[in-house]
Amino acid sequence: MGAVLSAEFIACVGDIRRFASADALASAAGLASVIRQSGKSTGWRRALGGDKALKRVFFQSAFCAISTKHPLSKAFYDRERREGKHHTQAIIALARRRVTVLWTMLRTRQTFDPMKKAA
Repeated sequence: MGAVLSAEFIACVGDIRRFASADALASAAGLASVIRQSGKSTGWRRALGGDKALKRVFFQSAFCAISTKHPLSKAFYDRERREGKHHTQAIIALARRRVTVLWTMLRTRQTFDPMKKAA
């Protein structure tokens, strides 16, 4: 994320401690999947709610990451596309992943380490 998107993120979120988990932040941004049930049918759909400005911050950061050929983000995007997701679905999946990474960085006060694998 660049300076402008980072400033917009700080303006939208404020204090990161108000979100108990990365899932809560993703839900606030409208990037968490929502289960849809009706009778016998069950499925997942994209969330339509959430803070639109915060959602735009994560969507733009994900889009810029694959456009600038960031190797980890590009590899994740390509894997999602190979699994059959459309372009927009893969971008949203990458944006959701960036929510988790950013929330973890802010809560643990550590910089991003691409060599560190998630547990």
